[in-house]
Amino acid sequence: MNRPIPTRPCWVEISTQALEENLRFLEKLAEPHAEVLAVLKANAYGHGLAICAPAVVRAGGRWLGVNSVEEGAAARTVCPANSDRAPHILVIGGVFTGQGEAVIHHALTPVIWEPWQLDELENAARQTGIAAGSLPVHLEIDTGMSRQGVNPAEVATILARITPASPLRLEAVMTHLFAADETDGRVNAEQLARLDETLNRIELAGQFAEWLNVGSSVALLSGQARTVAGMAARHGMKAMLRPGLALYGVVPRFDPGFGPEFEAAEPEEFVAARQTLRPVLEWKSQVVGVRQVEAGATVGYKGTFVATEPMKLALVAVGYADGLDRKLGNRFSLLVRGQRAPVVGRVSMDQTVIDVTEIEGVKAGDEVVILGAQPSPVPKCEGQGAPDEERITAYDHADATGTIPWEVFTRIGARVERRAVNGRQ
Repeated sequence: MNRPIPTRPCWVEISTQALEENLRFLEKLAEPHAEVLAVLKANAYGHGLAICAPAVVRAGGRWLGVNSVEEGAAARTVCPANSDRAPHILVIGGVFTGQGEAVIHHALTPVIWEPWQLDELENAARQTGIAAGSLPVHLEIDTGMSRQGVNPAEVATILARITPASPLRLEAVMTHLFAADETDGRVNAEQLARLDETLNRIELAGQFAEWLNVGSSVALLSGQARTVAGMAARHGMKAMLRPGLALYGVVPRFDPGFGPEFEAAEPEEFVAARQTLRPVLEWKSQVVGVRQVEAGATVGYKGTFVATEPMKLALVAVGYADGLDRKLGNRFSLLVRGQRAPVVGRVSMDQTVIDVTEIEGVKAGDEVVILGAQPSPVPKCEGQGAPDEERITAYDHADATGTIPWEVFTRIGARVERRAVNGRQ
């Protein structure tokens, strides 16, 4: 028997059309101030790098951002360097020992900030015999996050290594704005001031970079492309922003709070984004079987749910090994037949039980939506728009478990198949 075995019915659908449209919208927001780098790290935020990277390139994307050299190599496999539309691939997490040769072989652009990273790249360059100035690097500056990047006071040590004879070429200077979503903008302004001062130091050292690489989805959606572009222009550079979450159709919350204060603080760009961006990912499974239980029946490990009346329960092929947070037991719902079915009992490693007592006709093989939308049998009120649907969002998952959408997406397990679909989600 040579036919492939059908997979267990737990999968993710990736709308490549939505992804491409989202990128084009973000590029229009950035224009004419800045270039856009599409962040595809962590397996494209759990969406699937092999699907998402070519879609971004088809939509006109010229820059891809990954975390590691191995991710960069995977991206280069599906977006070859010898093609007419070959993208630049930025390794945001930097290079590690023994990876320099792979950086050069796959035509990757590494972020640097540690002297030993320069050692690794220079040694690999000597071994491969590449010409002086042929390996572009992006120098990251730590402007206050105390995570990744060189201290501004120590930037001269790095710059002294990038001489005309070096194989390295300073293509960009970058930093990460860690509080771009704060409404008062104080921390953001402080970081940009430190960056501006560091750029002056770089110029005084006789070094010049083509790009100023600053800011994520929030920075772009809040209109900071103009600010970054203005700083870049003062130093003879071009601006680049790095949207991640928004690329996948989820708009970051501009402020932790809600209510009138949140609405007043939200920039116009965020409103436009919420109306335009479309979710790229839908996560689905199937009903394995349906059973009737009597009052007093216990459900799942440790019997955390006890039926108080006769109930109809459906078993679903998804569990915490697939990425469904175990904390969702007894406090969340999934969609079946366009209606919300409460999760009852604990989420198991491979299975979850939902209450379908009030949902007619549920049977084995029915589609279950874990994250995404289903047509609803209950019409919306007139004037609320079409189509009628129920939707579970990444923020619904995040709010129920005390986390963020980034984690919701990236913890979807590798065993969950990613399927490309062309339709809009």
